Amino acid sequence: MTGLDAATARYWLERWDRQQEHYMPDREQRFEVIGDVLDELGDRDDLLIVDLGVGPGTLSQRLLDRFPDACVVGVDADPLLLGLAEPALASPRFRTVNADLRSEGWLDALDLERVPDAFVSTTALHWMNRDPLRALIKTCVQALKPGGLFVNGDHLYEGPSGTGLDALGKSLTARRAARQGTGDAEDWAAWWDAVNRAPELADLVRARDGGFEHTVHDRPTVHDYVAFARDAGFAEAGIVWQYGDDRIVVGIR
Repeated sequence: MTGLDAATARYWLERWDRQQEHYMPDREQRFEVIGDVLDELGDRDDLLIVDLGVGPGTLSQRLLDRFPDACVVGVDADPLLLGLAEPALASPRFRTVNADLRSEGWLDALDLERVPDAFVSTTALHWMNRDPLRALIKTCVQALKPGGLFVNGDHLYEGPSGTGLDALGKSLTARRAARQGTGDAEDWAAWWDAVNRAPELADLVRARDGGFEHTVHDRPTVHDYVAFARDAGFAEAGIVWQYGDDRIVVGIR
């Protein structure tokens, strides 16, 4: 990793938060609910949490603040986002691993010290096609002990794009963003354009080397998430929170 200072990393992390709210006006509530799930169902104070697609660390940051005895291992394939997460969070209870969740060996790459209590994710797994997602969920359930959790918050689609309920979910989220005023925030493309032009991030931009493939040609629906979790071996799986197309799915081992 580069020697990016904590203040600079936190600036870009906070700017990331604002651009994410452009799409998710209830993002902070979603974080709260994910924490509530862990608080309600976690069976120990010193939780070991794996953050799937950790990005610059926004979910991990909130979980570390909420659970002062927990440790979080964040995994992502984007070295630039990881290079922001580490100095921004700067905690001995947090570490990152560069690995692609679509590869077979991602879990081994984490080198976990014990069985994790939960796999969590937010606004990341929607980049996965159905088959890699199914394999990921199966890997998670096999790594957990009974009572372990899979918690995913994301834009999760109702069905094929353009169908009535799917379009309605998107519209409800957009209406909410307009009422909250978050729709005026910097968007994804503008954030990345600013990152690519920032001299203090030049080393991380070079390490990223254009990023990695994000093409989704076989998009999973929210019903696929639930079905994949049940088929993989989770005792229970379902939706526990929703506003528009923004949802949280939970699987209980």
